[in-house]
Amino acid sequence: MNIVEKFQTIIILTAVGIGLLMGQVHFYEQYAESFIVPFLLLMLYGLFLITPLQHLKDAFKNRNFFTVSMLTNFVWTPLVAWGLGAIFLADHPALWIGFIMLMVTPCTDGYLMFTAIAKGNVPLSMSVLPINLILQVVLLPVYLFIFAGTIEPIPLLTLTESIILVLIIPFVLAHLTRYALRKRKAFLNEKLVPFFATAQIFFLSLAIMAMFASQGKYLLTNLEVISTLLLPVLLFFVVNFILAQTVGKALKFSYEDTVSLSLTTIARNSPVSLAIAVVAFPYQPLIALALVIGPLIELPILALVSQLLLSTRRGNIGES
Repeated sequence: MNIVEKFQTIIILTAVGIGLLMGQVHFYEQYAESFIVPFLLLMLYGLFLITPLQHLKDAFKNRNFFTVSMLTNFVWTPLVAWGLGAIFLADHPALWIGFIMLMVTPCTDGYLMFTAIAKGNVPLSMSVLPINLILQVVLLPVYLFIFAGTIEPIPLLTLTESIILVLIIPFVLAHLTRYALRKRKAFLNEKLVPFFATAQIFFLSLAIMAMFASQGKYLLTNLEVISTLLLPVLLFFVVNFILAQTVGKALKFSYEDTVSLSLTTIARNSPVSLAIAVVAFPYQPLIALALVIGPLIELPILALVSQLLLSTRRGNIGES
């Protein structure tokens, strides 16, 4: 775990603060919005580039883990997100849509860091990573129509265009890059991939900075957004953590495998949804803001959960 990974929460919070300050200057506020999508595209290009799709078959080796992980992330989680939104966000449809978009996309990078901290099975977590990435790209528009479509109509053409722009294009470019550099694997694996593995957080932070510069005044006059989101976000993590721990014990997973299940179940991949939200819902800033505020709550929780898991491991070792 490098220094950037250790301080990613602080980096994101700093980006929010700088964005809010820049948003007070009319020149920056006026042009900031045009930088959001380019930075998100660079971030997603890097995400797709460093995701090892050639190891897809590894995900199927541990069938119990794979089955539980897929059912939890792509069947149970969308239902929980919609249900919590119906209870707590029914009067805030834009936040409800943003909340659903945040919660239906399992994390494809940062959860590995917290899995390592909690002494979980990192190779097992890595094995489901490409499956999580592919399925969330395929299923996100489906979830939007099934769940968000019940909240307000979503134009099919707009959604299709946003999917192509922010997901399909960077995905194709990333794998064209891998193909073009197939004879220069040393450069790809030792230079380019490590660069984007580290740079992702900075591209994301620059996008967040631009977003808060363009929408900061709106947020500052709607600070209740944070308190409105806090309870459903916390409940989502609590419910899914308890579920993962219960299923892990019921199926007699090892401590390491249960940690991997817990963290892949609660960690979310907001950048993918954020990119879609910025393009598909340009006139509803609360949707995008929900996807930025969510991770500010999520990252400290993941850090807390990893320490909680570690303490249970120490307790089990002490008893034995």
